[in-house]
Amino acid sequence: MELQGSVTISAAPEQVWQALNDPEILRMCIPGCEEVRQISPQEMHARVMLKLGPVRANFIGKVLLTDVRPLLGCTLNFEGSGGGAGFARGSSVIALSPTALGTQLDYTAQASVAGKLGQIGGRLMDASARQLADRFFTSFQTQIAD
Repeated sequence: MELQGSVTISAAPEQVWQALNDPEILRMCIPGCEEVRQISPQEMHARVMLKLGPVRANFIGKVLLTDVRPLLGCTLNFEGSGGGAGFARGSSVIALSPTALGTQLDYTAQASVAGKLGQIGGRLMDASARQLADRFFTSFQTQIAD
């Protein structure tokens, strides 16, 4: 699965960067997220309840930040296990740039899935991933605006 997009957030890059690294803001913005724990400056663990097509599962996962360029972007390497539902592994590159309206956030993500998740059709998986990303960024914009 591959996903890419661009979002303009009406906040300065410093605010966006800080929010992207705040476990509580991430917990409130990630659809189905129950917990985000900061393990180290480069590692977070999360517990998320996801429903993708006919598959519903609690995922436990971790995210490692690499190629960190404060206020500019980073690479997120993630993996998660949903027990019998399967697992997912991948990476996402995030780039921030200032604009007249705030901050432009560009992202790309690649992921592979296995187990029951791997049996879901590619178009359904892509549509679900796009919907989750849209919900995340809508909520993220609201959290930053508060």
